[in-house]
Amino acid sequence: MTFLQMTFYENPVWRWFAAVSVILFAWLFLQVSTRLAIRRLRRIAEHTAGQLDDLLVALLYKTRFLFILVISAYAGSRLLALPPTATEILHVGFMIAMLAQAGYWCDGIVTFWLTGTARRRLGADAVTATSLGAIGFLAKLVIWVIVLLIALDNVGVDITTLIAGLGITGIAVALGVQSVFKDLFASLSIIVDKPFVIGDFINVGELSGTVERVGLKTTRVRSLSGEEIVFSNGDLLDSRVRNYKTLTERRIACTFGLAYDTPIDRLSEVPALVRTEIERVPSVRFDRCHLRSFGESALSFETVYYVLSGNYVDSMDARQAINLGILRTFESHGIRLAYPTQTVYVRPAAALEDQKADE
Repeated sequence: MTFLQMTFYENPVWRWFAAVSVILFAWLFLQVSTRLAIRRLRRIAEHTAGQLDDLLVALLYKTRFLFILVISAYAGSRLLALPPTATEILHVGFMIAMLAQAGYWCDGIVTFWLTGTARRRLGADAVTATSLGAIGFLAKLVIWVIVLLIALDNVGVDITTLIAGLGITGIAVALGVQSVFKDLFASLSIIVDKPFVIGDFINVGELSGTVERVGLKTTRVRSLSGEEIVFSNGDLLDSRVRNYKTLTERRIACTFGLAYDTPIDRLSEVPALVRTEIERVPSVRFDRCHLRSFGESALSFETVYYVLSGNYVDSMDARQAINLGILRTFESHGIRLAYPTQTVYVRPAAALEDQKADE
């Protein structure tokens, strides 16, 4: 009997050599094929506008070394006569490797889709960046939970009982971490309802700033003074949020007081003078100007106009130009602005004595 005909663990030596040869050949072939395919598809992808070749490159990059090794080992083991237990172990290992690799490929598809969506739409739709984190996290979580359950089913675990147990455990956990789930669902509400997106300037109560990041639990806002404000997503949606990003015009109402000794004919000219000065400023729409009330020390006028820009600096520039124009006009027409004053009338002592005598 030659050496190759000798039996080793119930298989001739030549079968072991053949199995090892198949393993090495399959591993080398798959490794080289994968590298060549990546290189070729990457060259094609650089000269085409389609997404399919880019997706294939991304998926090939996700192909794991351990997966190729397990596939090669399983192919080589088919040449051997192994005990039922060993065959079952190899089969289970092969199935788990296939499931794990399928999970990596699905993970790669999700990542590729999210990245491509952000690249195409981020400039025009900032909500894409807002939703990427939450969508990616939830999609990948679902993928790996499914992979885990199928793998456990192949191992022999009764996943029906496991799923029922996980459901009861999930309810108990959910009751204990209500605030976490509240913030998570609030994050999804922000993504779907879009009350604000990254880059919007918002006001929440006494706090305001620019939205920098929307996470699964918190939203980060950069205030005007520079510090970062962290809001819980649940508390944020429970509050009244003012979003200034979509503001197209600003309504400005201002009041000023004129002295009581201003002649009536001058008072009647005030609305027309104010309107003229407001209409001199570009991108401003005059609304009204009226003598509103009689104050303690002034005749109070109210003026309303609209600055046709949502930018705060533009509105302040327009307000300053209008205020300076009104001051110049009043000065040229001899109209005095009032300031808090009191007039004290002093009666002579003789008049007081005559009043007492009459009484």
